Amino acid sequence: MSDGILTDQDFAHLRDMRAKDPEGIKRALVKRTRREVLRGDDRLFIVAADHPARGALAVGPDASAMANRYDLLERLAVALSRPGVDGVLGTPDIIDDLAALGLLNDKIVVGSMNRGGLRGATFEMDDRYTAYDVPRMVESGIDFAKTLIRINLHDPATAPTLSATAEAVTAASAAGLPIMLEPFMSHSDHGRIVNDLSADAVILSVAIAAGLGASSAHTWMKLPVVPDMARVMEATTMPTLLLGGDSGADPDETFSAWEDALALPGVRGLTVGRTLLYPPDGDVAAAVDTAAGLVHTADVHATV
Repeated sequence: MSDGILTDQDFAHLRDMRAKDPEGIKRALVKRTRREVLRGDDRLFIVAADHPARGALAVGPDASAMANRYDLLERLAVALSRPGVDGVLGTPDIIDDLAALGLLNDKIVVGSMNRGGLRGATFEMDDRYTAYDVPRMVESGIDFAKTLIRINLHDPATAPTLSATAEAVTAASAAGLPIMLEPFMSHSDHGRIVNDLSADAVILSVAIAAGLGASSAHTWMKLPVVPDMARVMEATTMPTLLLGGDSGADPDETFSAWEDALALPGVRGLTVGRTLLYPPDGDVAAAVDTAAGLVHTADVHATV
């Protein structure tokens, strides 16, 4: 790989490693060059790619945009090569691919614990964790954990989700592993689970999520940018990263909303995926560079 460009040879190497030397993937992840989570300006820009494992392949009107793994890896390679990108968020399959391709040196790796409630399934609110667990993240040298918590007050499956998340927070704290909670108040709308993106709902979700686990010392929040975001950020003292949501909105409006929210106390940066990996004009590098400039307001070409 050179300058974020993956070749057929890179992909052949990845396939061969998976088939002939699976332990090589583990070695690549454990032996990669690591960095401190916060350094320089103490802000983070993480590219997210944990959507496929949740069965969420759509980007805007394209229902299968993320279905081609090679295309996704090429986009991630471009993003990770850009100055100001601190790391990547993914499930084990994504992280293993990136490690085998040598793309994770000096990057923060955020391990998605994922969720079992697949979109559109009869068991959608049964959000048990199905990917990374804390012991394996510590063993593999993962730098950060991430969970998604949908809280549906009218569905009993929410209770075990909260319990499992509390256990994960407790385990992460005991291991000294930062853990990022992404909470939503959710409900069923004509058979479809939707997240309430009003400020009041986000504030309520933060209040519930913040109290999970035996210690909150290592807990971070991952929150959507919503109207009245200043009031949302008054609901927590925890370091917070902003999520990007699905692509489809006007890019200039999206970037403007991020810029305003990034100026609020407690906001430490962005964790964004589809909006930047699949921009309307197809220019991943330009979209990533714009976002990096919003997070790291100093010259992103300097060491951050």
